[in-house]
Amino acid sequence: MLKKILGLALVLAVPAQMALAEGDAGKGEKVFKKCKACHAVGDGAENKTGPVLNGVVGRTVGTGADFEYSSTLVDMGAEGKSWTPEELDAFLAAPRDYAKGTKMSFAGLRKDTERADVIAYLSTFTE
Repeated sequence: MLKKILGLALVLAVPAQMALAEGDAGKGEKVFKKCKACHAVGDGAENKTGPVLNGVVGRTVGTGADFEYSSTLVDMGAEGKSWTPEELDAFLAAPRDYAKGTKMSFAGLRKDTERADVIAYLSTFTE
């Protein structure tokens, strides 16, 4: 019985990981339009309501040039958490559930593929 449960858990976990690995940066650029009201990327990007997201993939949570993050995110970074693709996926699914007290008011990206695509897109930008 335990083997069946563990096998089922593995089968259910694989598609989410595959979606992260298979993100399409071109599609992610389109998804990022949902983020542009508050965030910017690319040459000359400046902080808006949210921070510039150049170099966000792999960055320590709650850090970034000249932006005042919520204490929740700063504390997460101080504890050693970084924005891996998996952490970004969890955050982007439901930001306020992932980081209670975050200033980010966006409800989240519900579709696994949209999250994978936008993470792939963000991965193309370095600091």
